[in-house]
Amino acid sequence: MPSAKRAGPVLNRRAPTPVVVHSAPIVLPVCADPIRDGAVATKGDRVVEVGTRASVTTSFPAAEELRWTGMIVAGLVDARSAAPAAGPGVTARAGVVSDLAELAGVPGISYVEVTSASEEEWETRGRDAVITTIREVDRPCAVGIAAHTPDPQVLEDVAVLARTFGLRLLVDLDRHSPAALDEAGVLGRLCHVAVSRPLDPGERKLLRLRKTVVAVCASPAPDVLALLDEGNPVALGTGAGGGPAGVLGVARGIRQHARELGLRTRGLDGRLVVAATMGGARALGMDRGKGRIGSLAPGARADFAVFDARGRYPYAALLAQPPCLGTVIGGTVLPAA
Repeated sequence: MPSAKRAGPVLNRRAPTPVVVHSAPIVLPVCADPIRDGAVATKGDRVVEVGTRASVTTSFPAAEELRWTGMIVAGLVDARSAAPAAGPGVTARAGVVSDLAELAGVPGISYVEVTSASEEEWETRGRDAVITTIREVDRPCAVGIAAHTPDPQVLEDVAVLARTFGLRLLVDLDRHSPAALDEAGVLGRLCHVAVSRPLDPGERKLLRLRKTVVAVCASPAPDVLALLDEGNPVALGTGAGGGPAGVLGVARGIRQHARELGLRTRGLDGRLVVAATMGGARALGMDRGKGRIGSLAPGARADFAVFDARGRYPYAALLAQPPCLGTVIGGTVLPAA
């Protein structure tokens, strides 16, 4: 029999994606307890392992290690922003835009505004413009609709359009009541609402029954504790103005107001950090499956922020708004703004 021949070099073979280990004195995965002297191993745009630095470096002994000071925390998610740039530590956001040209460079989901004042205006110009925008985007899942129309008939059609294309919806409760939105068929798992006013018990219950995430966009917000205690899914947003303090500033304001009122705040720091991360991911429909955001675990997207924070109580240290040292989005390291 003829002897076997060694195969020649394979052309155009891609080099394997290297594993990079990011380590820090504290890692805050959000979906799990804080890890002292922890590390996050990434490969391309995915997290492959989270644990102690010793265990992760043992799993990947040849990996490059980037040693950070302070705290690695799952990327923050701004669930309602209109600012041109993301805030400190934000790796995804619900950005409201008015036209297709604004979509570039916005992480998360870009919500195209629907502002038609009447059904006639919507049928004449608005509907076709939105459909054209959706069809021209390379990644349709990265586009949603911000229903800012005052007309109930337009709201109904927008809800139908969103269900047809599988689009996310964003609505400000300063414009519509939960009851009106429910009547129009807007509320549900595909929708999240932004609010900067108190909600009465009936409104909170309706949103909870419809499993609609509430993005709190103001502090002080007197009923955030009620939303959390009653089981409403909660996210945080900076609002239409895109506050410079970012979502951690909103969280800090909520905690401070609760303390001033003498309310029970045990565990509140952690719950607010969850709202600023996993809560925002849920609002965008990006909290499950491979490539999920808002938490650090194998299979999640490699999105996280590094803050100059340390101490015995990691959640409290984070709400003190320490400087952001940098962010990692999809495995790419970006310097602090």
